[in-house]
Amino acid sequence: MLDAIRWDTDLIRRYDLAGPRYTSYPTAVQFDGQVGTFDLFHALRDSRKALRPLSLYVHVPFCANICYYCACNKVITKDRGRAQPYLQRLEQEIQLIACHLDPAQKVDQLHFGGGTPTFLSHDELRQLMAQLRKSFNLLDDDSGDYGIEIDPREADWSTMGLLRELGFNRVSIGLQDLDPAVQRAVNRLQSLEETRAVIDAARTLQFRSINIDLIYGLPRQTPENFARTVDEVINLQPDRLSVFNYAHLPERFMPQRRINSDELPTPAQKLEMLQGTIEQLTKAGYRYIGMDHFALPDDELAIAQEESTLQRNFQGYTTHGHCDLIGLGVSAISQIGDLYCQNNSDLNQYQNTLASSQLATSRGLLCNADDRLRRAVIQQLICTFSLEFSEIEHAFNIDFQGYFGELWPQLQGMAEDGLIELDNERITVLPAGRLLVRSVCMVFDAYLEQHNRQRFSRVI
Repeated sequence: MLDAIRWDTDLIRRYDLAGPRYTSYPTAVQFDGQVGTFDLFHALRDSRKALRPLSLYVHVPFCANICYYCACNKVITKDRGRAQPYLQRLEQEIQLIACHLDPAQKVDQLHFGGGTPTFLSHDELRQLMAQLRKSFNLLDDDSGDYGIEIDPREADWSTMGLLRELGFNRVSIGLQDLDPAVQRAVNRLQSLEETRAVIDAARTLQFRSINIDLIYGLPRQTPENFARTVDEVINLQPDRLSVFNYAHLPERFMPQRRINSDELPTPAQKLEMLQGTIEQLTKAGYRYIGMDHFALPDDELAIAQEESTLQRNFQGYTTHGHCDLIGLGVSAISQIGDLYCQNNSDLNQYQNTLASSQLATSRGLLCNADDRLRRAVIQQLICTFSLEFSEIEHAFNIDFQGYFGELWPQLQGMAEDGLIELDNERITVLPAGRLLVRSVCMVFDAYLEQHNRQRFSRVI
């Protein structure tokens, strides 16, 4: 079993820098308009030839209400009728993509995100899943990881029953904070009872996994009231928890301009919240997976990390990194072999492009040999907190210390500070460095100095 993380305030203050979350390497900041549909078709052909399994991500951008903290690509509307034109174009995209793949390629993973996927009516959800099943080889035996993001204010028992019937077996529930004052400050009023009702339904209907999202650093949060939220969430016994650091970037995300910055907790208070949360969750039996994620010891993520098979992609930590990830919908990102590509993030442009029977691919990146090497290094560090040089040397036919020689002084400095243990054979991220693993990964990021770090959130 991995050692527990160790809290070191001095180390955190020195290494709490702004940097990528490494759901990919290179990160989406490096995407450009030189990648288009031709590159996507070429990658799909390679996927088809190799008969690689698939992971599908479907983006549903609509929300009935705005949450001020949100940085997702979404469309706020009370008009439920806006979903139908979008679904028509989404189904067109599904058909255009699927005809370049082999029916034998199984969909091991499916995820609906947003926005609020349950913004769609029951009939619309049935219609969308029917199109996916018609076009792709979805599993019928409940063995796949088929998840959907749930807003408890938009879901009831009948909705949960429908989702289970359609094949979903995982739910991720946005909660963020239970304190009414905090909820009013971010315009997300959601009671504990609403949340518990959805979780009770999921358990009764035998959903395999329940994840709850929390955010620390929101306006009017204090260490004391956030600790009460965490206690209530522990009582709900989710299989997984995501505890995100709120990054206040009103210059980039317009809804955040409605947040009163004077009501935000201080950096010291945020650290106290995180430390307290880690202590509460650890005491309750949760394992720290990394990058804000916690899971019970018998959860697949915890087991995969223990067995060094955990991976990371645009959906976060996953046991399905071996799959080609196909993103469907406005702003969705695909990772197929060495290709990253993203759909247009503007809803009208996305729909208009597909209306002319063209895919909405707008930007992306094709990894070169150096990208693939550094991606493997970062993936190992962020998923297993360790890196065996011999494995990288064998996979990429390099001498590790020779290839990364100029980075050695930085790594030695981190070793002297107690973040990592470094010798001629491996890097091991120590318990005091696990909260700061992004900082270790940033040493290997060849692009980091080329772009403005203000685009990224801080490590803690």
